[in-house]
Amino acid sequence: MEEFIRCEEENSNAEIVERVKKEILADEEIFDLAELFKVFGDSTRMKIINALMMEELCVCDIAEITNSTPSAISHQLRVLKQAKLVKYRKDGKSVYYSLDDQHVKEIFEKGHEHIEEV
Repeated sequence: MEEFIRCEEENSNAEIVERVKKEILADEEIFDLAELFKVFGDSTRMKIINALMMEELCVCDIAEITNSTPSAISHQLRVLKQAKLVKYRKDGKSVYYSLDDQHVKEIFEKGHEHIEEV
């Protein structure tokens, strides 16, 4: 049976509640943030990010590293690109992928730190 937690007094922290309500992110920003974290919710995409933290790679290299197919990796890279987590550059007929910026690496590393603490 679940135990329900009740507040002893209604509005006992009215000042705190009002301050937080004024400072909390707008719903649109919260939605965008949730969408970003959804992208991190796939183990293949996390492997791709982890690999790209070490080296700029082409689709075939990423597929080999992740034991996947180039087609599946292309799909995942498209998702990562749309979320502005990876970028690419062309060199002749070859396309190489890398992390879009340092923030992506920091998000990954912070998440890794968190799970290592648990």
